[in-house]
Amino acid sequence: MNVETFTGYSGRIGRQTWWIAGVIVGGLQAVVSVFWEILGRGMGRVDNPGGPSVLMLLVGIGLLVVFIALIWAGFAIHAKRWHDRGKSGWWSLIAFIPIVGALWMLVELGFLKGDEGPNRFGPPEV
Repeated sequence: MNVETFTGYSGRIGRQTWWIAGVIVGGLQAVVSVFWEILGRGMGRVDNPGGPSVLMLLVGIGLLVVFIALIWAGFAIHAKRWHDRGKSGWWSLIAFIPIVGALWMLVELGFLKGDEGPNRFGPPEV
C-alpha cells in the first residue's frame, strides 16, 4: 500500500488492501467528525456572544478540506477494488442506494475475489 492507493483512480487493489485502506480512511473520517462536532458545539455556545473566532473558522475550513480529501481517498480505493472485479469505478455510486447499495458494495468489494490475471484495468495487485 502506498500514497497512490489513496489518491489515484487507476489500477487494481485486492480485498486485503481494500479492507486495510477502508479502516484507515473510515477511522480518519471518524476522528475528523468528532473534531467537527466539538468545533460546532464551541461555535454555538451561548457564552460566546461575539460569534466564532477567526481561529475557529480556520480550523473548521481545515477540517472541511481534510474531510473532502478523505472522501476522495474513499472513492479511490473503491474504484480500484471495482477494477479488480473487472468493473468500472462508477459502480461506487451504487452506495447512494439506501441499504441495498451498501450491502452490495460490502459483498462485492469485501468478500468476492478479483479477476485472476490481468484485466482491462491492469494486472492484479502484487
